[in-house]
Amino acid sequence: MSRQDTNESFRMAFATLHAHKFRSFLTVLGVVVGTVTVMVIASFISGLDQQFKKDIESFGTNTVFIYKFDPGIHTGRLTPEERMRKPISYEDAMAIKAQCPAVKYVAPFLSPDDAIKIRYQDQELYISQVQGTLPEYERMSSVHIAEGRFFTEVENQHRSDICVIGADIADKFFPRLAALDKQILVNDKPLTVIGVTQKQDNFFVGENDGGNQNRAVYLPYETMKKMYPAEKDHFVMAQAQEGQLAQAEDEIRSLLRRRREVPYEKNDNFGLSTPDAITNQFHQITGGIAILMFAISSVGLLIGGIGVMNIMLVSVTERTKEIGVRKAIGARRRDIMRQFLIEAMALTGSGGLLGIAIGWLLSLLVNLILPVNVPTWAPVVGITVSCSIGLVFGLWPAMKASKLDPIVALRYE
Repeated sequence: MSRQDTNESFRMAFATLHAHKFRSFLTVLGVVVGTVTVMVIASFISGLDQQFKKDIESFGTNTVFIYKFDPGIHTGRLTPEERMRKPISYEDAMAIKAQCPAVKYVAPFLSPDDAIKIRYQDQELYISQVQGTLPEYERMSSVHIAEGRFFTEVENQHRSDICVIGADIADKFFPRLAALDKQILVNDKPLTVIGVTQKQDNFFVGENDGGNQNRAVYLPYETMKKMYPAEKDHFVMAQAQEGQLAQAEDEIRSLLRRRREVPYEKNDNFGLSTPDAITNQFHQITGGIAILMFAISSVGLLIGGIGVMNIMLVSVTERTKEIGVRKAIGARRRDIMRQFLIEAMALTGSGGLLGIAIGWLLSLLVNLILPVNVPTWAPVVGITVSCSIGLVFGLWPAMKASKLDPIVALRYE
């Protein structure tokens, strides 16, 4: 096949599309819708993936999270074993710090189950992110201070009445004032603000979730323990030494199994997780959603393909005499077949390009309210799939055109 023949086939294909613009658009409307759907879904999932990874990494990429229950999505009621589980204790956290060489820092968190009233003058909030922790939490680079400072170990040991507040709380209570050195009431106990955390994007964290640092209040651990002596359950973050995350996880698991007297043949009666494990769980969820949505979008592509086949069969009938003339002056079967295949691929390819453009614009609009990122592969897949549909669904009409008898075709009226 010479370049001249190919160029002539493309010229004839686009001339036909130009001559029937509206019909061509209606024919590939399904392809356009399918391609737009692929673009938007790919952009949305890619954006969610990047935002989720950013949110998780804000807690540190070298961190082990330790819970009373297994992390992840739970359905149904707790099992009898789960209801009887001992809480993760402060002593467990200190044992990890002392006996796990691969662990660099450990920060236990003590927090009441119920929302706590935070008040300044005549303004008040009810939040669930009032947490007592150790100064090591700041050293883990999990919290970043915008104003002031974090508390020290001396202040923790002396049970100082101080706190560090989130950016949203500072904006609420002190919109035009400096928050530092102001006194707020935490469950009616006066605490002096010594620091304000940096504002963070928390797309995946609800307003009242414990991980929302923008609405958090951090107290020295001993201060919190003095305020809520009956609280026993802890959440623990342990930061591993550089490059020793897997070793740290193994050491923590082995230690906790000994301390909690878990028999050799039994499963853990506590939960461990890492940023990678949490991210993998998220990918499993979004992967299932992506497969479902792509299956739905394939319906539009299938409808577009059937429309292309239908219009190409009509085109073969309309141009029977033209095909006869071309064959009479020497065109071979493969020349006719190539012409109609290129025409079908040009038709669906044009629909694919239009779908990519619309999908890109929609992604930019969605990005105003949701995290969206258009991956490089999305437009490549869009144009490849759309052209492939033209090739597959245009094959039968092309074969039908190539098999026409020139004598019969020239007689056709």
